[in-house]
Amino acid sequence: MINIAFWFFVIMTIVAALMVVLSKNLVYAAIALLVTLLGLAAMYVFLWADFMAGTQVMIYIGGILILLLFGIMLTHKITSVRISHTNVQRSIGALIVIAIFAGLAWMVNITPWLQIHSQEPQQTVHDIGILLMTDYLLPFEVASVLLLGALIGAAVLARKES
Repeated sequence: MINIAFWFFVIMTIVAALMVVLSKNLVYAAIALLVTLLGLAAMYVFLWADFMAGTQVMIYIGGILILLLFGIMLTHKITSVRISHTNVQRSIGALIVIAIFAGLAWMVNITPWLQIHSQEPQQTVHDIGILLMTDYLLPFEVASVLLLGALIGAAVLARKES
Protein backbone atom coordinates (compact mmCIF):
# COMPACT_ATOMS: atom_id res chain seq x y z
CA MET A 1 0.00 0.00 0.00
CA ILE A 2 2.86 2.36 0.79
CA ASN A 3 4.43 1.63 -2.59
CA ILE A 4 1.18 2.53 -4.35
CA ALA A 5 0.98 5.84 -2.49
CA PHE A 6 4.65 6.58 -3.21
CA TRP A 7 4.24 5.92 -6.93
CA PHE A 8 1.07 8.01 -6.96
CA PHE A 9 3.08 10.97 -5.67
CA VAL A 10 5.88 10.26 -8.15
CA ILE A 11 3.47 10.29 -11.10
CA MET A 12 1.67 13.36 -9.72
CA THR A 13 4.98 15.21 -9.42
CA ILE A 14 6.06 14.31 -12.95
CA VAL A 15 2.71 15.34 -14.44
CA ALA A 16 2.73 18.63 -12.52
CA ALA A 17 6.33 19.32 -13.57
CA LEU A 18 5.34 18.79 -17.19
CA MET A 19 2.46 21.21 -16.67
CA VAL A 20 4.93 23.79 -15.31
CA VAL A 21 7.03 23.53 -18.44
CA LEU A 22 4.22 23.26 -20.98
CA SER A 23 1.67 25.70 -19.54
CA LYS A 24 1.14 28.90 -21.49
CA ASN A 25 -0.37 30.81 -18.56
CA LEU A 26 2.01 31.94 -15.79
CA VAL A 27 -0.56 31.54 -13.02
CA TYR A 28 -1.31 27.96 -14.06
CA ALA A 29 2.42 27.25 -14.25
CA ALA A 30 2.90 28.60 -10.71
CA ILE A 31 0.03 26.47 -9.38
CA ALA A 32 1.48 23.41 -11.12
CA LEU A 33 4.82 24.28 -9.47
CA LEU A 34 2.99 24.23 -6.12
CA VAL A 35 1.71 20.71 -6.84
CA THR A 36 5.21 19.66 -7.96
CA LEU A 37 6.81 20.90 -4.75
CA LEU A 38 4.09 19.30 -2.60
CA GLY A 39 4.65 15.98 -4.38
CA LEU A 40 8.38 16.27 -3.74
CA ALA A 41 7.73 16.94 -0.05
CA ALA A 42 5.49 13.86 0.08
CA MET A 43 8.25 11.77 -1.48
CA TYR A 44 10.65 13.04 1.21
CA VAL A 45 8.19 11.83 3.86
CA PHE A 46 8.10 8.37 2.28
CA LEU A 47 11.91 8.27 2.26
CA TRP A 48 12.06 9.05 6.02
CA ALA A 49 13.49 12.53 5.40
CA ASP A 50 10.94 14.41 7.49
CA PHE A 51 13.18 17.42 8.06
CA MET A 52 13.70 17.81 4.32
CA ALA A 53 9.93 17.58 3.78
CA GLY A 54 9.29 20.32 6.33
CA THR A 55 12.04 22.47 4.86
CA GLN A 56 10.61 21.93 1.38
CA VAL A 57 7.17 23.09 2.49
CA MET A 58 8.34 26.06 4.55
CA ILE A 59 11.05 27.46 2.29
CA TYR A 60 10.04 26.58 -1.24
CA ILE A 61 6.25 26.54 -0.96
CA GLY A 62 5.77 28.97 1.90
CA GLY A 63 8.39 31.44 0.80
CA ILE A 64 9.61 31.30 -2.75
CA LEU A 65 6.43 30.11 -4.46
CA ILE A 66 4.24 32.60 -2.60
CA LEU A 67 6.70 35.36 -3.54
CA LEU A 68 6.47 34.22 -7.16
CA LEU A 69 2.66 34.26 -7.05
CA PHE A 70 2.65 37.74 -5.48
CA GLY A 71 5.02 38.92 -8.20
CA ILE A 72 2.73 37.54 -10.90
CA MET A 73 -0.42 38.95 -9.31
CA LEU A 74 0.99 42.40 -8.55
CA THR A 75 2.61 42.92 -11.92
CA HIS A 76 0.21 44.76 -14.19
CA LYS A 77 -1.04 43.00 -17.30
CA ILE A 78 1.00 39.84 -16.76
CA THR A 79 -1.82 37.47 -15.77
CA SER A 80 -3.22 37.49 -19.31
CA VAL A 81 0.17 37.21 -21.02
CA ARG A 82 0.62 34.03 -23.03
CA ILE A 83 4.06 32.51 -23.21
CA SER A 84 5.34 31.68 -26.68
CA HIS A 85 6.69 28.17 -27.10
CA THR A 86 8.41 28.73 -30.44
CA ASN A 87 12.03 27.72 -30.26
CA VAL A 88 14.36 26.84 -33.09
CA GLN A 89 16.47 24.56 -30.88
CA ARG A 90 13.59 22.31 -29.85
CA SER A 91 14.86 19.30 -31.85
CA ILE A 92 18.40 19.65 -30.48
CA GLY A 93 16.99 19.88 -26.96
CA ALA A 94 14.85 16.80 -27.54
CA LEU A 95 17.89 14.82 -28.72
CA ILE A 96 19.87 15.88 -25.66
CA VAL A 97 16.99 14.91 -23.34
CA ILE A 98 16.69 11.51 -25.03
CA ALA A 99 20.44 10.95 -24.71
CA ILE A 100 20.41 11.89 -21.01
CA PHE A 101 17.38 9.69 -20.36
CA ALA A 102 19.01 6.76 -22.18
CA GLY A 103 22.19 7.23 -20.14
CA LEU A 104 20.27 7.32 -16.88
CA ALA A 105 18.23 4.25 -17.85
CA TRP A 106 21.44 2.40 -18.73
CA MET A 107 23.00 3.35 -15.37
CA VAL A 108 19.90 2.19 -13.48
CA ASN A 109 20.02 -1.15 -15.31
CA ILE A 110 23.70 -1.86 -14.59
CA THR A 111 23.58 -0.81 -10.92
CA PRO A 112 23.28 -3.69 -8.44
CA TRP A 113 20.28 -2.70 -6.32
CA LEU A 114 20.74 -5.20 -3.51
CA GLN A 115 19.46 -4.07 -0.13
CA ILE A 116 21.34 -5.97 2.52
CA HIS A 117 19.23 -4.95 5.50
CA SER A 118 16.51 -2.49 6.27
CA GLN A 119 17.47 0.14 8.77
CA GLU A 120 15.12 1.68 11.27
CA PRO A 121 14.23 5.29 10.53
CA GLN A 122 16.44 7.70 12.42
CA GLN A 123 15.38 10.78 14.32
CA THR A 124 16.77 13.27 11.82
CA VAL A 125 15.12 16.37 13.29
CA HIS A 126 16.38 15.52 16.78
CA ASP A 127 19.90 14.87 15.50
CA ILE A 128 19.95 18.11 13.48
CA GLY A 129 18.73 20.05 16.53
CA ILE A 130 21.45 18.56 18.74
CA LEU A 131 24.13 19.34 16.13
CA LEU A 132 22.90 22.92 15.64
CA MET A 133 23.05 23.60 19.38
CA THR A 134 26.43 21.92 19.99
CA ASP A 135 28.94 21.52 17.17
CA TYR A 136 27.48 24.09 14.77
CA LEU A 137 26.32 26.74 17.26
CA LEU A 138 28.65 29.50 16.01
CA PRO A 139 27.76 29.18 12.28
CA PHE A 140 24.07 28.93 13.25
CA GLU A 141 24.24 32.15 15.28
CA VAL A 142 26.26 33.95 12.58
CA ALA A 143 23.62 33.01 10.00
CA SER A 144 20.83 34.21 12.31
CA VAL A 145 22.57 37.58 12.88
CA LEU A 146 23.12 37.92 9.12
CA LEU A 147 19.44 37.21 8.42
CA LEU A 148 18.42 39.67 11.15
CA GLY A 149 20.60 42.34 9.52
CA ALA A 150 18.99 41.64 6.13
CA LEU A 151 15.53 41.91 7.71
CA ILE A 152 16.36 45.24 9.35
CA GLY A 153 17.87 46.53 6.09
CA ALA A 154 14.74 45.53 4.16
CA ALA A 155 12.55 47.30 6.72
CA VAL A 156 14.67 50.47 6.45
CA LEU A 157 14.52 50.41 2.65
CA ALA A 158 10.76 49.79 2.60
CA ARG A 159 10.03 52.55 5.11
CA LYS A 160 8.22 55.60 3.79
CA GLU A 161 9.95 58.92 4.16
CA SER A 162 7.99 61.29 6.38
